[in-house]
Amino acid sequence: MSDSFVLYRYDPSYAAAVVFTIGFLVTGLGHAWQATKSGSRFMTPFIIGIAFETLGYALRAVSAKQTPNWSVAPYAGQSLLLLLGPSLLAASVYMILGRIIRLVEGDTRSPIRPAKLTKIFVTGDVLSFLFQSGGGGILAQAKTSSKVKLGERMIIIGLFVQIIFFGVFMAVSAVFHRRIRDRPTETSIGLAVPWERLLMVLYVASALIMVRSIYRVAEYIQGSQGSLQGHEVFIYVFDATLMLLGCLALNICHPSQVLQDKGLYDEPLV
Repeated sequence: MSDSFVLYRYDPSYAAAVVFTIGFLVTGLGHAWQATKSGSRFMTPFIIGIAFETLGYALRAVSAKQTPNWSVAPYAGQSLLLLLGPSLLAASVYMILGRIIRLVEGDTRSPIRPAKLTKIFVTGDVLSFLFQSGGGGILAQAKTSSKVKLGERMIIIGLFVQIIFFGVFMAVSAVFHRRIRDRPTETSIGLAVPWERLLMVLYVASALIMVRSIYRVAEYIQGSQGSLQGHEVFIYVFDATLMLLGCLALNICHPSQVLQDKGLYDEPLV
């Protein structure tokens, strides 16, 4: 690797890192309390994802305090945690949709039956996670430009897998929503809980994760010398803010407000 290689091409903002550390900590504690109170085990990956985000920004704060003599461990840790956190958030989003479909007894309205839906998308999520974590691990230990490129390529593949599966997921959600509106089930009509509002929140969370993933693809395609990695503002606008908004949205409209049937809590996660 070139002697001119630096961990950050800017001085990381301590204030921004602390603000988002606190923000994710607050939403994470809220989700942990909500999940514990309601018994919604399917939110466990979501909570772990928030923990990744919280620790990731805490490590960025550590890096900011080390400026300009950054050490590798905090840099590598924050890079990996912030890269992988959204994959865990996505896993719970997939599970929520499957449970909404079962709640309204809308199996026949979904292009993919709930029994398969969660398994398919979580499998894609795991595949994406493995590629990204593998690439991130290679980058963290890279000492040559070829290793850096290999790590970046693996991350890009993982992000593309995430985008493809998320795109299909959003399409499935939209088709189900249209069909259940056109041909509602007796259960969907009679339910007093705001299941449709939760579905709309899933759209929002999905769109935020999608935009963030597209940003990350562009970032890694540009590489370490690109403008996206050269300016810290982008990670806070297109990653931190979007993910925090998605987490807060599901605090406000928590799945437990809708999925009150304990059978939907006790069933297997996937």
